[in-house]
Amino acid sequence: MAHRGGSIGLSFVLAALCAPAIAVEIDGRIDAGEWAGARHIADFRKVQPLTGEPGSLSTEAWVLATPDGLAVAFRNAQPPQVPRTRQKVRRDFEEQVDRVNVFVDFDGGGRTGYAFTVSSTGGVADEIITNENQFSSDWDGLWRHAVGEDEAGWSVEILVPWHTAPMQEIRDGERTLGLYLARVIGSTGERTAWPVASFERPRFLSDFAPLTVPGHDQSLLAVTPYVSGLYDNVGGSGEGNAGVDLFWKASGRFQLSATVNPDFGQVESDDLVVNFSATETFVSDKRPFFTENQGIFEYTTPSDFSQLLYTRRIGGPADDGSGASDIAAALKLNGGLGGMKYGLFSADEAGEAGRNFHALRLVQDFQDQNLGVMLTRVDRPFLDREATVLGVDHNWRPTPRWNLRSRLFGSRIDQAGTRSSDLGATLWADYEMDRGWRQQWIAMHFGDELEINDAGYLARNSVNYLHWQVSRRFTDLPDDSRAASIDWRGRISGNYNNHGDRLNDQLRISREAQLRDGSNAYAQVNVNGAGVSDTLLRGHGNVRLPANFNAYYEFERPRKGRWAHDLEVEVFGGGLAGNRRLGSALWYGATYFVTDGLSLNAGAALTRRPDWLIWQGVDSGNLVGAFAGKEAKLLAGLDWNINARQELRVKLQAIGIDARLRQAWRFDPAGRAIASADPVEDFSVRNLAFQIRYRYELAPLSHLYVVYGRGGFDRSAIADGVDEALVDSFDLRDDEQLMVKLSYRFEL
Repeated sequence: MAHRGGSIGLSFVLAALCAPAIAVEIDGRIDAGEWAGARHIADFRKVQPLTGEPGSLSTEAWVLATPDGLAVAFRNAQPPQVPRTRQKVRRDFEEQVDRVNVFVDFDGGGRTGYAFTVSSTGGVADEIITNENQFSSDWDGLWRHAVGEDEAGWSVEILVPWHTAPMQEIRDGERTLGLYLARVIGSTGERTAWPVASFERPRFLSDFAPLTVPGHDQSLLAVTPYVSGLYDNVGGSGEGNAGVDLFWKASGRFQLSATVNPDFGQVESDDLVVNFSATETFVSDKRPFFTENQGIFEYTTPSDFSQLLYTRRIGGPADDGSGASDIAAALKLNGGLGGMKYGLFSADEAGEAGRNFHALRLVQDFQDQNLGVMLTRVDRPFLDREATVLGVDHNWRPTPRWNLRSRLFGSRIDQAGTRSSDLGATLWADYEMDRGWRQQWIAMHFGDELEINDAGYLARNSVNYLHWQVSRRFTDLPDDSRAASIDWRGRISGNYNNHGDRLNDQLRISREAQLRDGSNAYAQVNVNGAGVSDTLLRGHGNVRLPANFNAYYEFERPRKGRWAHDLEVEVFGGGLAGNRRLGSALWYGATYFVTDGLSLNAGAALTRRPDWLIWQGVDSGNLVGAFAGKEAKLLAGLDWNINARQELRVKLQAIGIDARLRQAWRFDPAGRAIASADPVEDFSVRNLAFQIRYRYELAPLSHLYVVYGRGGFDRSAIADGVDEALVDSFDLRDDEQLMVKLSYRFEL
C-alpha cells in the first residue's frame, strides 16, 4: 500500500453494516465484544517528523459506526522506559503531552473537518478545520470520552454524536466520511497517524481516508438558559442579566441555532495589546452561539485573518460611541438541499445605534473541488449606511501534488446618498514535489474602495501582492542529530498599492527544527526593500521608508520534570532610520509544575524601538513623532485543575511604555520627511488586566463561573521610565468587577 495520504483512494465499508448493533460503553476499556466488526487500523506511521516510517511505539485503533455516533478506540503501547506525561490540562490545551486525535470530515468533501483530542490524563480539546489546514479552537462540542491505562500502555474510547455537524443526506443507507487518526508521544513530540497526511502540507483535509459507514442519523434539541449577576466595585452598582441559547438539530440535514439576549460576561479574558498602528487588532470569538456550526461561513483570503464574516463585530462598539452594543437576538440555520449545503445567519443589536447583520452561504462539494458563494449585508441606521459584500470561492485539487484556492469578492457601500464599490481577488497555489521540496505562489489584489469590515475583517485595502516560496523538508537526519526534522523556506515578495507606490519588496529565509526531545526551534530573517507607508498618516499622504531588516528566533521546550520554557528574541530596523538604529525584543517565559494539576507561570518581555513612528492624530494632519520607545510586559498566572469538574485560573497582564521624542516630522507630497518644530510630547502608557476565574462543570456544556476582574488604561505626557510605567500599572483601577454566571444545558 502507498503511504501518501492523497494516494490511499480506498473506501472501507465497516463489517458492522451486517452485524447486530451493540452499544459501546465509553469507559476506557476496549472490550472485544463491544468492538466486534469494527474497522481495525494498525498501520500508524510517522508524520512528525514526516517520514512515513512505522512509529517507534505500537498504536492500534478501532472505528465503529453506532446509532449513537462514530465510536473510535485507541490502544497505545507505552512501556515503562518511555516516560508518560501525567500533566492535567484544561479544555483546548496546547501543551505537549501524550494524546490521541480523531479528525472527521463528516461529508468527505475536504471543506470542513472536526478535531477531537484526548490526553492520557483525560483532558480534551476540540477544533474546527477549514481551508485544508486552518485550525480554530473557539468551538466547544459535546462528545464523550474515557481513558484507561495499565503498565504496558494506555487506552482511549471516544464517541462523536451524529448531530455534531451538518451532514449530507444518506445515500443507499450509507454515508462516506473522511477520517484521520493520530497519536502523539509527549516526551519526544513524535506524531504517528493513519493515513500519512499532515497539516504541515498545503493539503490536509482532502488527504483524509474515505470511510463508508452505515447511515445513522440523530436529532437534538438543547436549550441553555443562563443568569448572571455583576457588581461594579468602582461605580458601586450591580446588575443582573438573563438569556437563552437554543440548538435544534432536527437531522444531519437541518440544524438551527438561536439566541435571545446572549451573555457577554467576560469569562474569557483577551490578551492585552497596545496598538498605535493603523491596522486593527484581530481577536477570536469564544461565544457559543457564534462558534456552533460556524465552519460553513468560513471565507478567508491569504491576507492575515481576513474573512467576510468576523463575528466579533456583532456586539462590538456601538456606532454612536456609547460602548459595547447589546444584542437583542440572533439566528443561524445550517442545512443541505440535494448536494448543496447552505447557511443563513442573522443578528440584531438593540437600541437606536444598533446594527443588523445578515449572511447567506452556499457550498457545493465535488470530487476534487469545492465551489461556494457568500453574501453579507449590514444595516447601520445610525450612520445611514448599508454595506453589502458578495464573494465566490473555489478550491481545486487537480492532482495529488497541486492545491489551488481562488477568491473573488466585491463590496457595495451606500451611505448618506452616495455609493461606492470595488473588487478583491486572490489566488493561492501550492505544489508538492519529490524529496521534501514544495513551491507556493500567492497573488492578491484589493481595490481602493473595497470595504468588507462592516461585517468582516481585512487588514487593509489598496494592495497588489505577489510572492513565490520554495521549501524543503529534511527528515533523513542522522540518529545523533539533535533535530528529528528541519524545514527550510525561502520567499520573495512584492507589494504595491493601487496608485503604483511600492510598499515593500521582501526576501524571507526561515528554518524550523523539530527536536528529538519534543522541543521546537524557529528562526527567520526578513530583508525589506525601501518603500512607502500609505497608512501611517491615515489618508494624509505617504511616508518614504528606507530599507531595513529583522531577524527573529523562537525556542519552545515542553515540560521536562517540573519546568517548561519559552524564549523569543528579535532584532529589527525600521522607521526613518532604517538599519542605522536597531531595535530589539526579548521574551522569556517559564512554567513550574507544583503538581500535575497545579502550575505557576510567569514571563517578561522588553522591547526597544529606537525610531518608533507614531501619528499625532486627525488634527495634526501629517505630523509624526519619532520616539525612542521602550515597552515592558509582565505576564503571570496560576492554573489549577482541581479535578475533572473544577478549575481555578489566575491571569495577570501588565504593560508599561515609555516613549521620548527624538524628532517631529512632516512630509512633503512625495513622502520625504521634513524636520518639524511642532510640539510633540513624550508619553507613557500603563495597562493592566487581572482576573481570577473559578469554573465548575455542572454537566457537559453547563457551568458555574465566578470571576473577579480588575484593570485599567492610562496615557500621560510624562515619561519617567519604562520600569516606572510598568510598576505604576498595578495601581490602575478603572474597572473592578465581580461576576457570577450560571448556565445549564437541557437536552429535550
